[in-house]
Amino acid sequence: MSNKKEQASPNISIPEIWHGKRYYSLDAYFKNTLGRKLSKIAIGAGFTCPNRDGTLDTRGCIFCSEGGSGDFAVPFSSIEAAGPYIAYFQSYTGTYAPVSRLEQVFGQALANPKVAGISIATRPDCLPAEVLTLLDRLKTAHPGKFIWIELGLQTIHEQTALYIRRGYTLERFSQAVYELASLHIPVIVHVILGLPGESESTMLETVEYLSSLPVFGIKLQLLHVLRETDLAVDYEKGLFSTLTMEEYLHILISCMEHLSPDIVIHRVTGDGPKELLLAPLWSTEKKKVLNALHHQMKLQNSYQGKYWKGSISHAAGTPDTL
Repeated sequence: MSNKKEQASPNISIPEIWHGKRYYSLDAYFKNTLGRKLSKIAIGAGFTCPNRDGTLDTRGCIFCSEGGSGDFAVPFSSIEAAGPYIAYFQSYTGTYAPVSRLEQVFGQALANPKVAGISIATRPDCLPAEVLTLLDRLKTAHPGKFIWIELGLQTIHEQTALYIRRGYTLERFSQAVYELASLHIPVIVHVILGLPGESESTMLETVEYLSSLPVFGIKLQLLHVLRETDLAVDYEKGLFSTLTMEEYLHILISCMEHLSPDIVIHRVTGDGPKELLLAPLWSTEKKKVLNALHHQMKLQNSYQGKYWKGSISHAAGTPDTL
């Protein structure tokens, strides 16, 4: 893939449904489909992960903290929310439990009148047929609510996947995406920008690959180095460096320009617990980062899908994807 600037597609402009932003944000999606914003509350359901219980490994992914990427998660019973919210099952692997346990946990959340829908962070190798059947059954039983699945792909590149100890193949990921699409269960994919050894070109390849799949949403996550992780060990040895804010914004904008414009962007930076964050420290100034992103995109006349050559077919802007 060449890094040279391509000609922007003459058929793509900034849609009104983006509500003033130069990309299709989650806030815009909810305004279009529900007429209001929704908050998301991270929940810990007490699950574990095959990358931690010895099934695949005991160390977890190389960047993952002891909280299993759910450092902000709280028990469902402790939530006190005033209005509708998304129950986000974030910690560890959200479908790695007996089906009876999953049905109890997800059913309880969906039955709560304050829960507009649930989002489940999991692995594609933890979506066997019986779990897919359960998700389909729950979707039918709660027609006024939505069920989303979040998959932590991070990269399409095998060498990087081995380094971060992801533990499953790209083929298994793609299979899971199509299986979920056949059930009309939207998929949100996590991608980490700035992984050791990856260039702008390889990161663009990941984004362009996802644009070819029936993907509803994407989270573009800055690589965070958290204390007491194996990634922190390599960082402190000087084996790699993290991106500066300027480097990250350049790559992020480039990724958005190559992303299908009908994929909802759920995240453009990410949060690392301040007490655990080793680098990059500039990422804690989230408002500053977002302001700089919006300013730079306007300055460059940049927008999501500017260089996307494919067709728009995922229909992410329509209410039925809830």
